[in-house]
Amino acid sequence: MEFSVLGSLRVRENGHDYAPTAPKQRQLLALLVFNANQVVTVGTCIEELWGESPPDTGLSTLQSYVLQLRRILKRVPRIGSLKAARELLQTRDGGYLLAVRPEELDVNLFHDLVRQGRAELGKNDAVASELLSTALGLWEGSALSDVQAGPVLRIHLAGLEETRISVQEQRIDADLRLGRHHDLLGELSALCALYPTHENLHAQFMLALSRSGRRTQALEVVQRLRRMLGDELGLEPSPRMNRLHQAVLACDPVIDAPTRTAPLLSLDLLAHSGARSA
Repeated sequence: MEFSVLGSLRVRENGHDYAPTAPKQRQLLALLVFNANQVVTVGTCIEELWGESPPDTGLSTLQSYVLQLRRILKRVPRIGSLKAARELLQTRDGGYLLAVRPEELDVNLFHDLVRQGRAELGKNDAVASELLSTALGLWEGSALSDVQAGPVLRIHLAGLEETRISVQEQRIDADLRLGRHHDLLGELSALCALYPTHENLHAQFMLALSRSGRRTQALEVVQRLRRMLGDELGLEPSPRMNRLHQAVLACDPVIDAPTRTAPLLSLDLLAHSGARSA
């Protein structure tokens, strides 16, 4: 049995999807999946489903949704009965708990691979890149792309998307250290278009372009970023971005592609702590 949130909401067994089709039931199930093995209070469920304006019948309607979810889950062959469905979707004091095995939830696998990959960064970048790529490959579009998210889910989704972008940046860092700058150009071009004020992605794109012999285009990247930061946020690029700009202008060898004798050569230009994003 598999629960998926990295894309469409799915509850799968043997290739069949048993996720509910009704919007509110999908929304409630998504909230419970995101908080798997933790009690989600009745108040949190009501806030997610109706925000600050719950109906007078909110509690009874919530209870009805839970009953309907159990009836749907009992159709899963591994569950097979309403009693077993109650053991999966449990009523606890003040709320509900979805009991899920860690390996059944795709977001758990994502976080496990990310932890393993981050542990290899700077030590074995080839392994780190492979693990982080596998983690990112679990995504099938935006998380819960077919669920109408309320205020609680939106917070979960925003945090998960930040993690996704951070992982992608770290994987790109590893690939840059491995000398794979040519292979990154298309990906970084798309990311910079998607996140036009994200400094670290633009720094990575500039570095990849410069190392690919495309210095003029690298300089155009920082000019676009400068315009976007000014127009959208009233800001100037950070000092680290200006240092990279000057390094590209001067053809500073410190930003050249890594070599066999200096595979990790770099400035502190790509440090995540200095990145500015919006």
